[in-house]
Amino acid sequence: MSLQAKLDAFKADFEAGKPPYNVPRSVIETMHRATAELINSGAAQHARKAGDVAPSFSLKDPEGNVVNSADLLKRGPLVLSFYRGVWCPYCNMELQALEAAKPEFDKYGASLVAISPQTAPNSRKSVRQNKLSFPILSDVKGKVSAAFGLRFNLPDYLVELYKQLKNDLPTFNDDPSWTLPMPARYVIGQDGVILYSEVNPDYTRRPEPEDMIPVLQRAAAVKA
Repeated sequence: MSLQAKLDAFKADFEAGKPPYNVPRSVIETMHRATAELINSGAAQHARKAGDVAPSFSLKDPEGNVVNSADLLKRGPLVLSFYRGVWCPYCNMELQALEAAKPEFDKYGASLVAISPQTAPNSRKSVRQNKLSFPILSDVKGKVSAAFGLRFNLPDYLVELYKQLKNDLPTFNDDPSWTLPMPARYVIGQDGVILYSEVNPDYTRRPEPEDMIPVLQRAAAVKA
């Protein structure tokens, strides 16, 4: 089953209020409203895209080790996923799909990392629960997601809903701002230029990991 098929199946059950979710329709409508507004804002059009130079970064992994994008790119291309947090089931399914595809990425010498605004303990939980062999880097205060043009402020009504759902982003992220990155996937070439980008303000829609294989193949052919 494709990643998107899994996401669609989860979404259908969640929005139907099936156990164990039992989500009121008013909650679903609020989430739909926020997603529609973010789409209509055109924010995704301002994010970094293929052909742009990717912002460099130096971030810590869950164990406190510094991971530098320049060092990763010396080894090969970089596959980068922006991850909202351990509380997001859609994001966790994406991480699992990326983990399953990692052997294919490895064939082309590509490094795989995720970037999240959440704290290191939450990233350790994400790695453990999703059985990941790649790191989730801590983007403190969302500076890297902002550099990629992905960071946005949650509207007040969505903040109130998150509070009701005990989805306390300031605690998850150790950041008083109610901000998140739009889900995004990038392939960055060794020269730092973005070869592939997929940014979607609808967090229930994610590209297939396999979509990046042809990009990695072309990068490998150019290098050869």
